[in-house]
Amino acid sequence: MRAGGLILYPTDTVWGIGCDATNSMAVQKIYDLKRSVNKKGMIVLLDKVDNVARYFSKTPSVAWDLLELADKPLTLILPNASGVAENLIPEEGTLAVRVPDHDFCRRLISRMGRPLVSTSANISGEETPLCFSDITDEIKSGVDYVVSPAMEGRPTRQPSSIMMLGEGCEIKIIR
Repeated sequence: MRAGGLILYPTDTVWGIGCDATNSMAVQKIYDLKRSVNKKGMIVLLDKVDNVARYFSKTPSVAWDLLELADKPLTLILPNASGVAENLIPEEGTLAVRVPDHDFCRRLISRMGRPLVSTSANISGEETPLCFSDITDEIKSGVDYVVSPAMEGRPTRQPSSIMMLGEGCEIKIIR
């Protein structure tokens, strides 16, 4: 992944396509594979809550409480994103971020030392595959490495909840 490769990997929710979130060429490869230009469909995974501050110039104070107290997978869309590939950040400057409750993901992110892109393992507009066997051959063959399904653990098989936070701590529930 440090060289710009893509992986297909399990998370605490559903299987994802990922890459180094700081590598714009790798991010573009995901857009191409998914046939998408929707920057709002990409999430960045971090290994721990403390690292959120590294990728946002101003983090709304309520974000820390929401991330620490979440009892199910929660993605926050935060303003003032920085430190990731430019083609990952939409025009409004926000970025979706999540800390997965999944040992494999956290170890991978920690070892890489960079945030990990996470987007559902499907072509844009198609249904999100809930398990490895639902992922199309086109996606499987379009990545550089497929993580063993043995690393799946106990996923929720549902996308995360999503909340958007404004600079003034406004909260909008997206999903």
